[in-house]
Amino acid sequence: MSTASSISIDMFRPPINRAMRVLDRSFFQKKVPLSAARVFDKTKIAKLRSELGHDVLKLDRFQCVQSVRGSKGEEHKALLLNPQIKPDDASTWSPKLSELVKSSQVEITLYNLELDYDYWNYSDIMDAILPEDEHEDYPTGFSIVGHVAHLNLRNDYLPYKHLIAEVLMDKNHVVRTVINKTDEVGEQNEYRTFSYELLAGEDDMNVEVNEENCTFRFDYSKVYWNTRLNTEHRRLVDKFKPGQAVCDVMAGVGPFAVPAGKKNVFVWANDLNPDSYKSLQDAIERNKVQPFVRAYNEDGHAFIRNSTNYLSATPIRVNITPRPRRTTPPSPHAPQKFLTPPKTFTHYILNLPATALSFLPSFISLYPPSHSTLFTPHTSTPLPLIHVYCFNTKSDDNREEAVKICKEISMQLGFEMRPGNAEREGEVEVWNVRDVAPKKTMFCASFRLPGEVAFREGGDGGREGL
Repeated sequence: MSTASSISIDMFRPPINRAMRVLDRSFFQKKVPLSAARVFDKTKIAKLRSELGHDVLKLDRFQCVQSVRGSKGEEHKALLLNPQIKPDDASTWSPKLSELVKSSQVEITLYNLELDYDYWNYSDIMDAILPEDEHEDYPTGFSIVGHVAHLNLRNDYLPYKHLIAEVLMDKNHVVRTVINKTDEVGEQNEYRTFSYELLAGEDDMNVEVNEENCTFRFDYSKVYWNTRLNTEHRRLVDKFKPGQAVCDVMAGVGPFAVPAGKKNVFVWANDLNPDSYKSLQDAIERNKVQPFVRAYNEDGHAFIRNSTNYLSATPIRVNITPRPRRTTPPSPHAPQKFLTPPKTFTHYILNLPATALSFLPSFISLYPPSHSTLFTPHTSTPLPLIHVYCFNTKSDDNREEAVKICKEISMQLGFEMRPGNAEREGEVEVWNVRDVAPKKTMFCASFRLPGEVAFREGGDGGREGL
């Protein structure tokens, strides 16, 4: 970057006050002296703007076309010009600008550009008030859940926490509440909730979130929700096909279950947290997926062991015939289409990364040996796919992590598993979901439940149903 360009950028930065601890919005005001090309024929403003090209000021979040007053008080439209152009120094004018002045199409005049707190964004204000040695890592990766902005501040930033929170709320109009997490998720209880401190705004944690054309309402202080998992929710739900049955063991408020229900997938969704269960029930009703999604509030180990009973407990037959449009009268001869759940679950989801691997022994002896005839090679139905989430270390290719995860799965199942293709028995596909810390990554390990595990004699898995 040239010196001139650097000076130009600095002109538009907010005034600096590194001693500020209480937000003073009135402090952030600035007048920037510029030149403007006053256009005599306002119908030509767009044409002249194009012709002047790089002479015209290009400033983020600011229109280069402004109103100015003539010598007699009349109003004209003007094009703001780059700072290098001086009204009293024709040597700074481009040939095109000189030509337009000479032909009396424009007049170069002074213009004081006034900027205030409303103009600058969150990053601009943070740069102006935080110590220079803190600029690289100041909080930018906050989560917004409904109207709540959720920070996870480092100790270095705690002296500025209220200042940061107020600016963040000002610059994100959807935000009405700013909180800072004060412990690790799940550190205080098994429901993956966290303690927090209110930094700015109203103490209202009842939020509404929209994801995958589904609406969820919940108390963010009482349930687990992570906006950054939207892509992972979509990735897994895309694997489910209409008419399949999915067992969501740690369903939370339903980010897997409800979108799956919308695509006519049968889901038995469970969560141990009573508040998650209530919000899951609300989401099922709110998104009109009652025929496909059922909510439970049970221990996950027991839910897995009992899952073979759920599909046979109450027969389900769902009419999926599209409703005729209001403008089209219903045809008495239109064939009706129905879906009934299969006899076995196609997928199991275990989304509790801190401890989900410890739930895998519940799959041992899930079926009595006599029920092996329900699956391949006796039928076209494969044993279910298990999708279990976990944390591990981080590396460039995560090969070492995949081996470690497979070793843990092998120990839990009493059956040797290795990295590979989830469709092949004994192999695990390890998917990198997201980094959660500099040396910590969340993974999804997917594998077919091995027959030797599913039909092993002597376990305590599900023995009834089917």
